[in-house]
Amino acid sequence: MYFEDRVDAGRRLAARLEHLKSQDVIVLGLPRGGVPVAAQVAYALDAPLDICLVRKLGVPYQPELGMGAIGEDGARVINDEVMGRAGVSPADLAKVERHERDVLWERARRYRGDRAPLALDGRTAVVIDDGVATGSTALAACRIVRQRGAARVVLAVPVAPPGWTDRLGAAADELICLDTPPGFYAIGQFYADFDQTSDEEVLSCLASAERRSRARGDPHGRAAQGTAGAAGPVDRETDVAAGPVRLQGRLTVPEGAVGVVMFAHGSGSSRHSPRNRFVAAGLNEAGLGTLLFDLLTEQEAHDRAKVFDTPLLGRRLADATAWLREQPETERLPVGYFGASTGAAAALWAETETGAPIAAVVSRGGRPDLAGDRLPLVSAPTLLIVGGEDVMVLDLNRQAQARLRCENRLEVVPDATHLFEEPGTLEAVTELARNWFTDHFAALPHSASGR
Repeated sequence: MYFEDRVDAGRRLAARLEHLKSQDVIVLGLPRGGVPVAAQVAYALDAPLDICLVRKLGVPYQPELGMGAIGEDGARVINDEVMGRAGVSPADLAKVERHERDVLWERARRYRGDRAPLALDGRTAVVIDDGVATGSTALAACRIVRQRGAARVVLAVPVAPPGWTDRLGAAADELICLDTPPGFYAIGQFYADFDQTSDEEVLSCLASAERRSRARGDPHGRAAQGTAGAAGPVDRETDVAAGPVRLQGRLTVPEGAVGVVMFAHGSGSSRHSPRNRFVAAGLNEAGLGTLLFDLLTEQEAHDRAKVFDTPLLGRRLADATAWLREQPETERLPVGYFGASTGAAAALWAETETGAPIAAVVSRGGRPDLAGDRLPLVSAPTLLIVGGEDVMVLDLNRQAQARLRCENRLEVVPDATHLFEEPGTLEAVTELARNWFTDHFAALPHSASGR
């Protein structure tokens, strides 16, 4: 049996797990590759999704060969047979373990932020990976969920070598595998697409599952741990208060949104910008709220001096942010900024003015250089997206990036010009922005995500 990718494997595995649908189940994916598989299972079972953090201890000269694994709560499994066959000394093992434990805690910080794992007490824990090779990682994962109080442990994978159950012993109450083909030497040989799963994909899977938990009012989902979200859905025209000025805008908040993104358009543009609306629609589909609004009134829009007045636009955006945080649909949602062209400078300027933290900033074809002396003061994680053919703006972004002291990244979209009009380029912008916001909304401490 061959799988197209991890999503395909997850859908097929879910069909084998239908008998669990009536049970009190939590699905646990092993980051990173097991999470896209687990996400499909959780969706099919209408169950909460969480992660079970485990790190394989790879043989030093052959990292793909596992000689053991470590996990949360101090779980540790060592395969003496593999160690002996590979000639690994205790000192070599200790060195590998120190490194992998550092990675484990960093992953925990990145994926969970300040949130605790979902409670497993008395529940059925379904542990999912994209396959089993030596079994060390799966064994550690099963031990972890036992230690955390699971009443029943099910280990389910798409593919494993013949005799794989002998390696697991009594670690799980139920072992499920779709195929155990002969000639097994690596999990990836049974996938057409076995590219490495990114952190952004893991966070996206967790965020989607969290939205579903909120929508169904699941008392055992992350919402019960204090994550705030909007009841939604909302899609309405609105007057945005920015100090004494009223600005026209459109607020869209999907049901169970995990954050809201405010758009700062560039010179000569408005809330009706087709490019910003395209990106906003993509963010809405990913469960993010959006506010598209004009930074200037209709009369002011004809004043070229105001069009390029970064401090004025930045103050307007900061004032509008305060207004947004007072709205019942968004008052407890983390806020991000998406700035296009000169609007990127306004977004960065405003980030240094707001009273509560901004979760993330994204600039599309932006002029961050116009934020001037405010650049080193920016604290929000900032993503700069520039077209590969937009040579002058690309150079300005590189210069501005050198002045940023916050977490930042510059992404160049090949073959794109300033307006990203080339086929597929705006889609690339949307994907980059979606991943950046989803990642940092999930990581923002709840106490800083709203009032």
